[in-house]
Amino acid sequence: MNELNLNINSTKPLGTLNKFEHPDLTAKGERRATVALHRLATIWINTGTLCNIECNNCYIESSPKNDRLSFISTDEVCTIVDEIEQQNLGTEEVAFTGGEPFLNPYFLEILRHVLARGYRVLVLTNAMQPMQRKRVKSELTDLNRSFRNLLYVRVSLDHYTQELHERERGPRSWQKTVEGIDWLRQNNFNIAIAGRTCWGEDENGSRKGYADLIAEHNWQIDAFDPTKLILFPEMDVSVDVPEITTECWNILGVNPQDMMCASSRMVVKRKGEDHLTILPCTLLPYNKAFNMGKTLAESLKKNGGMFDNGSVKLCHHNCAKFCVLGGGSCTA
Repeated sequence: MNELNLNINSTKPLGTLNKFEHPDLTAKGERRATVALHRLATIWINTGTLCNIECNNCYIESSPKNDRLSFISTDEVCTIVDEIEQQNLGTEEVAFTGGEPFLNPYFLEILRHVLARGYRVLVLTNAMQPMQRKRVKSELTDLNRSFRNLLYVRVSLDHYTQELHERERGPRSWQKTVEGIDWLRQNNFNIAIAGRTCWGEDENGSRKGYADLIAEHNWQIDAFDPTKLILFPEMDVSVDVPEITTECWNILGVNPQDMMCASSRMVVKRKGEDHLTILPCTLLPYNKAFNMGKTLAESLKKNGGMFDNGSVKLCHHNCAKFCVLGGGSCTA
């Protein structure tokens, strides 16, 4: 991933700053917008960056070879859940992303532990071969039988046509994913779909296309419900976007409490490190300028650099393009 040229200690004079270079000021010298943590409704946990496929525009560059984020263990996840309860954070949902979560050898055990403690669990998956292994399907079916009201699965289906889905995910990826969704439906899982908005279609037309596919397969998903079919904006850092200032909230009619970092945090285990790292959101897995600490307690008090008493300064291209301007959020 191409990291932006962020210099949190920049002393360059106004008028010479680059975009997203200074934590407090835009390139025009305006005060940068921030987002305070309203409540920690969702804790995101990255299970590891290894994936069974390599997509053309994966924001985290997951692949069969990318292990920059290590497999997180059951004990490490339990430590995070323990801290949620010790800190009385009121977190309702634990969400898992990757890579492909079902490649993590501890993942089914992790799911059982978190579900048994009463949390709503969201799993992001491509629903392909790692999920469809016989042992995995058997244990998943058992978990769904025991915790159906708590377990939700969101499947990445980048378009409602095979051609465009495979343009992103590669040849022969469509049929395996469709088979995975069919299996989830047949076994009464709570299912959602994640698509993309990069195809030059208007939203209503895109949702209509998905609705036709969903009806064909009887998937029991409402394509016009934005929590059941989530259409994500792209995060191409080559596209020029304006920086978000404190004035933008009123200009754009956007509430900062609707931003992902107002209600969630992300946990990663970076390769070669013996500790977990807390980040503001799912979109900044590698950028160490956004490290908030090794524990949730540290993250709530973080000051300096990208943070002010735990508030996040929107000093990244993805903050502007995906969240504020694109209206995207990994949490439905």
